[in-house]
Amino acid sequence: MLSCVMRRVLALLTLAALVAAPLGLAAQRGLGRYFGFGGPVHDNVRYDGRFTFARVRYGGGSSAWNHDYPDADRNLPLILQAVTNLRIHPDGTNILDLEDPEIFKHPILYVWEPGYWRIGDLAAANLRDYMLKGGFVIFDDFEADQWINFEAQFRRALPDAVFRALPTTHPLFHSFFDLPTINVPHPSVHVTPEYYGVFEDDDPSKRMMALANHNSDIAEYWEWSGRGFFPVDTTNDAYKLGVNYILYGLSH
Repeated sequence: MLSCVMRRVLALLTLAALVAAPLGLAAQRGLGRYFGFGGPVHDNVRYDGRFTFARVRYGGGSSAWNHDYPDADRNLPLILQAVTNLRIHPDGTNILDLEDPEIFKHPILYVWEPGYWRIGDLAAANLRDYMLKGGFVIFDDFEADQWINFEAQFRRALPDAVFRALPTTHPLFHSFFDLPTINVPHPSVHVTPEYYGVFEDDDPSKRMMALANHNSDIAEYWEWSGRGFFPVDTTNDAYKLGVNYILYGLSH
């Protein structure tokens, strides 16, 4: 029987092969509905207790919420299924509005391009309750002064939030893969990635409720993996971060 370490090594050696197959499968699936400017949006899968990747949809005149959809959403769960013992829903992903009570069935929510995010009163109240009840929210794919809008919208849910820079020693970066250094540069913008957390009671020793990948676009690597656009080593590191994020969110 393979040791845990050997399983991780073998899985990393075959990441490209693992994610190449679903890309072709996704292209063959013609089913789905359409929303805004984002093209096909596939129907949500029914909750059955297995982990299902869930992204947040928002309005405000922008379709930025669906960047990297659906490949990034589908590829990361395939890697999780390959390298962990998590019960994964491999056949679909979910798109949810923060106003929807279904968010409380999902322990982790992923928000794309929060530089364009807009949040209403009900969404803000739900997001606050979601985080305080144990939910973990990941914000990715925004740069520079897009932070201003992100922070303003986030504070509608948690007005007193403190965003603390995360050292590489934080458990988030060691929850599955041990990452003493992080080598995932922004794939298209010359900026330096930064990672910030919002903690219960503003105590870094307690649970992280929200993670902000600023000056970063980790999911871009997930979307294009298996196509040769980005270096394999960098793509693997992006997947390591993603796996760690999910394992941290599910275990804290």
